[in-house]
Amino acid sequence: MASAYWMIAGILLFAIEMAVIDAQFYLVFMGASALLVGVVEWAGLSLSGAGQWLLFAVLSLVAMLGFRKRLYTHLRTPRDPLPDASGVGERVRLPQALPPGESCRVEYRGSSWTARNVGDITLTGEVSIAHIEGLTLHVR
Repeated sequence: MASAYWMIAGILLFAIEMAVIDAQFYLVFMGASALLVGVVEWAGLSLSGAGQWLLFAVLSLVAMLGFRKRLYTHLRTPRDPLPDASGVGERVRLPQALPPGESCRVEYRGSSWTARNVGDITLTGEVSIAHIEGLTLHVR
């Protein structure tokens, strides 16, 4: 019967960890330790009450000290930081001459965009993005 209590405690600790916003990832290891104590009891390795608590404490400490920092860092570190989303200063190639105030279609970041000439002269070739408004690149 003690194994059921340990397993319930482990599941509750996991649930509390998931419910707490920006938890520091301690209760996961305590929950896993409680589940392991429950499995040990369920498997027939009968421990006294003090032995169960000692096993729980040792497993919790070893798991937290040995794995928490690496796992927490692994889960919290962004894998692929996004590039600068502003696009200002990036260059695009115009498919045709673009007079002031006019628009054309250009390829940018793998899709087709509208490019509008916000300068005073006709643009050709490669131009710089002044700013982005919606799906329109304002170029100079």
